[in-house]
Amino acid sequence: MDASLQRFISALRMAEVRISPAETLDAFRAVDRMGMENRQQLKESLALVLPKTAEEKLAFDACFDAFFRFEEFSEAPPDASDGESDEGAPSSEGEGSEGQGGGGDGQPQGQGSESRKSDSPGGDPAGDGPPGDDGADPFGDPGPGPVQDAQSALGQQLQQGDRAALALAVSQAGEAVNVAGIKVFTQKGLYTRRIMDALGQGALQAEIGTLATQADATARRTAAQLSGLREDLRERVRDFVERQFLLHADADGHRLREAMLRHVKLSNVEHRNFSHLKRLVEKMAKRLIAAHSRRRKKMRRGQLHVSRTLRKNLRYDGELIDLAWKARKIDRSKVFAICDVSGSVATYARFMLMFLYSLEAVLPRVRAFAFSSDLGEVTENFQRMAIDDAIATTLADYSGGSTDYGQAFDDFLRVAGSAVNSQSTVIILGDARNNYGNPNTKALREIYDKAQRVIWLNPEPERSWGSGDSEMPRYRASCHQVNVCNALNHLERVISDLLVAVR
Repeated sequence: MDASLQRFISALRMAEVRISPAETLDAFRAVDRMGMENRQQLKESLALVLPKTAEEKLAFDACFDAFFRFEEFSEAPPDASDGESDEGAPSSEGEGSEGQGGGGDGQPQGQGSESRKSDSPGGDPAGDGPPGDDGADPFGDPGPGPVQDAQSALGQQLQQGDRAALALAVSQAGEAVNVAGIKVFTQKGLYTRRIMDALGQGALQAEIGTLATQADATARRTAAQLSGLREDLRERVRDFVERQFLLHADADGHRLREAMLRHVKLSNVEHRNFSHLKRLVEKMAKRLIAAHSRRRKKMRRGQLHVSRTLRKNLRYDGELIDLAWKARKIDRSKVFAICDVSGSVATYARFMLMFLYSLEAVLPRVRAFAFSSDLGEVTENFQRMAIDDAIATTLADYSGGSTDYGQAFDDFLRVAGSAVNSQSTVIILGDARNNYGNPNTKALREIYDKAQRVIWLNPEPERSWGSGDSEMPRYRASCHQVNVCNALNHLERVISDLLVAVR
């Protein structure tokens, strides 16, 4: 109990809550008297002795909820970044403090284990699994059918799909390897491997390797299933390590925090870090504005502007000394942003809209649309409100309802279809999960035919496209560009390319 409380107080200090030694002793006395069995009672007791101002109270609430959170495995598929390995994150100097949160959030789910018994993918793209982990399918195609029970302890856990037990196991493994000791974000891969090893990855890999080499189709089907479940677990463990780093990051390590926030998945960012993200978006936007704010012209060299040349040379008694050449200004492209604001996708929409409207100096003609089912234009919100207020209003007005991309595309054509032309860029942000409704690819094709470019930004990893109710493979055919976009560095790269294209 004492160690957990010490780690929590350390995490509070990293969240810029000032806590004196006397207040620390008061916290220990409060816990001794009240105990840690009742979560709400514990929170109220510590809130009386640790935070002192309204701002610190907000930081305390966020930190307490993150530290003492124990969530079962979510139903959503893993939200991996697009091909960026852990070693690809930025290196920087700084330290994370002591601290260990509660159980992991977002590990593989029970339903997923059942669904993979017949059709889970083979291969192990992470590169540290059994033979054949080079991205090729080592299991062949055993086809649908039954699978056998796993022999390894971790394999049995994954097949059983007990989300609470797996979440607890990840949390305990994190404590065993001291994930709170992570110093820099580039160690995410190291701690991910340590936790996976503590969970029993070695025995599971050996079992997968043995099953994959057998001639029996049931064995190979089991190997494919276990490989897919292991990949889901590894992705969830990565998310767990990211959250622990965010919880314990040094509040004074601004360069480290900024470098980390550029690469971390937006869905993993705690609400208390949104202010840091906002400042980072503003800084990135200013850099792009400086690079692209020069007046854009295209000179038609070789074509003399006769009347202007004569006027410029009147002072020379008609001698042609200063020549004027014809030039035409290239109008900036209209940008139409269509954002799915339902569920977890709303976080990505928040920062894309913030980014776009921070670039007003170089992208003054942005029209924004939001939807979950019915689509509506929200441009006016950003014209008459501060960005934060406009985003909050947009999410409040359109985040409810069942996601329907087919209806949204029809609404967009009705509201703004006549304004889309060969100088227009349409950006669609969403996971393309249509709840098994009509995808209405015909409407998207019509947008594609009208616009100069259609760019789809999907926060899900590419390996999840087409799974379940995802219509991404069908929509992809009607887009000029498709990108995985779930972190600020992804978004900056896409917006920078957009600015180059519309000059």
